[in-house]
Amino acid sequence: MLAAPPVLLLLYVVALVPFTPSVGDIRKARVDRPALILSADGKLLDEFKPVNREWVSLAQISPYMVDALIATEDRRFYEHHGIDWQRTASAALHTFSGDRQGGSTITQQLARNLYPDEIGRAPTLTRKLEEAITAFKIETVYSKDQILETYLNTVPFLYNAYGVEMAARTYFGKSAAQLDILESATLVGMLKANSTYNPVLNPERALQRRNTVLGQMSKFGKLQPATYGRLTRQPLNVDFELQTVRQGAAPHFSAQLRKWLIAWADRNGYSIYADGLVVRTTIDSRLQAMAAQAMDWQTNQLQSIANDVWNERTGCWPGNELFQSFIRQTPDYRAARDAGQTDEAALRKLATNPAFVRALCHNKTQVQAGFVAIDPRNGDIKAWVGSPDFHDEPFDHVQQSRRQPGSTFKPFVYGAAFADGARPGDTLVDRSVTIAMPGHAIWRPTDAEPPTGRPMTLRDALVYSRNRVTAQLMQKESPEKVARLARAMGVRESPLEAVPSLALGTSPVTLKEMVSAYSTIANRGAYVEPRMVTRIEDRNGKVLADFPGTPREQALPPRAAQTLVEVMRDVVNRGTGASIRTRFGIHADVAGKTGTTQDNTDGWFILMHPQLVAGAWVGFDDARVTLGSDYWGEGAHSALPMVGAFYDMALRARVIDADAQFYPETRPARPVHAKPHRHFFFWPF
Repeated sequence: MLAAPPVLLLLYVVALVPFTPSVGDIRKARVDRPALILSADGKLLDEFKPVNREWVSLAQISPYMVDALIATEDRRFYEHHGIDWQRTASAALHTFSGDRQGGSTITQQLARNLYPDEIGRAPTLTRKLEEAITAFKIETVYSKDQILETYLNTVPFLYNAYGVEMAARTYFGKSAAQLDILESATLVGMLKANSTYNPVLNPERALQRRNTVLGQMSKFGKLQPATYGRLTRQPLNVDFELQTVRQGAAPHFSAQLRKWLIAWADRNGYSIYADGLVVRTTIDSRLQAMAAQAMDWQTNQLQSIANDVWNERTGCWPGNELFQSFIRQTPDYRAARDAGQTDEAALRKLATNPAFVRALCHNKTQVQAGFVAIDPRNGDIKAWVGSPDFHDEPFDHVQQSRRQPGSTFKPFVYGAAFADGARPGDTLVDRSVTIAMPGHAIWRPTDAEPPTGRPMTLRDALVYSRNRVTAQLMQKESPEKVARLARAMGVRESPLEAVPSLALGTSPVTLKEMVSAYSTIANRGAYVEPRMVTRIEDRNGKVLADFPGTPREQALPPRAAQTLVEVMRDVVNRGTGASIRTRFGIHADVAGKTGTTQDNTDGWFILMHPQLVAGAWVGFDDARVTLGSDYWGEGAHSALPMVGAFYDMALRARVIDADAQFYPETRPARPVHAKPHRHFFFWPF
């Protein structure tokens, strides 16, 4: 009978073995091999790490750190095989007597660090047994030095610092190899309870704990008594600095790619953090850098304009009703109202707080932008910039943001007409238009210029972006037909409301969809789904998967696409996009379209080249905020310069061919009265 409990316990332990991590999982977990994200031209764009960690070998870690760790956490580390039975028994006796103590070895702690979900930290017998089994497995797979290395590289140290290397940089501004005895003891002291012994927020507790660690080192022969006495009188000397995660060259692209890659890896039995996958993307590192520089240049100029419009004397002042509505959206306002203040009192209190007003004004009036470039021949995404600063604005204005496209939507209307046999020289009268809408509503599209009452060609209507003529053409073609064509050409995720005003871009879409649809125009009317990845390999170069791209879908008849390109060449030769020629001196065969939404909320420009289609959107996250100017609010002056600067760099660097033509059998119209090229800043490419 006395043997029954141990036998039952043994059977229970055996039963738990299959539910603990396998040896194969343990081997994989120790190795920190993040997926490497490479550009099409072989440059490293990013690494997909699970946490902010820099893995270093045991030889790159100060020996003081190892001595302090073993003396404090597991002095018989080199004598046991994962479980220190003597320490476990001692801890159990103290716990039963009401003085709870931990008895986990370094290997057991590592088991918890590597498998927080499988093992957890619940104070149950099952959890402790699973931890012990996993620790034993770890000891059978790895040497003691490998266990120490893994432990020191995986333990968290607050402030998004994982592992001793990031901890050394965060708290002492040096590498793990440079840590002295005091610094090592401070970091080891944190392992007992990170927050309690945080040397930044709780320096007195951290100092006491550090001295306890020094005492352990002295007790077990790693420190001379005289040295111990001298060191305990020394201050902490923390040199704190947050370590930010290194930002890749295409962070918004990487964020979208990470989601896709995780799903692919899950389906195929890989880990993006441990298997050393090499992901070859379609991004061209040169074009990506050019896109980022062009956005930085243009948004900085526009931000200066926005700052003049939205300051504490004009836009951001208490008397501005819009700014009052901004205040009402803040947690500070809600807290004031919850405390019993009236609306007027809460507004007055917050509006007279300079720091609050400055922060709110800055938050609401930051110029935002998105930029994406696609090779129309195969759908390869060559550049992707989702905002001016990923750190400040991780929201992606290429794929996440849906905004009204304005006149950049008009080519779908004209494309439908050309597909039905209309010709650029066909005319419609430029007159006032009244269109009945559902629910007895009336829509009267207008233009900046009054109606002439004279016939206008379809070519000129698109070149000069005339709303009245486009609305009439929409009536001829029907909103349903235009919506179907836009979807076939690339606007495939955003819902399109098939109403007459759709002709002027009233249904919100993403920039990526629009540039993809324009790529269909440039590709002789054939849609190719945008592609991010061409191939995935293992770390030894073995190809795991190829992604050749999707088949072409003929969305627009080739003749209609050719006609559309011909007309849209005139947009940049003599129409709303003429500064592509006159300001940026671009003489390549290009065609494009500007777009501006009501009240100058959104500025758009998309430019097509036979080898590259690129588009930009400019605006603010809050659509009620504008640049306060009809001139600067127009896509021709907000978004176009970004695209123009990008193409200027790309052509000068010969990343794309300046002599390429959409249709070699036809000669593109040359720009009229083109001015000499002007340099606005130096392009380092």
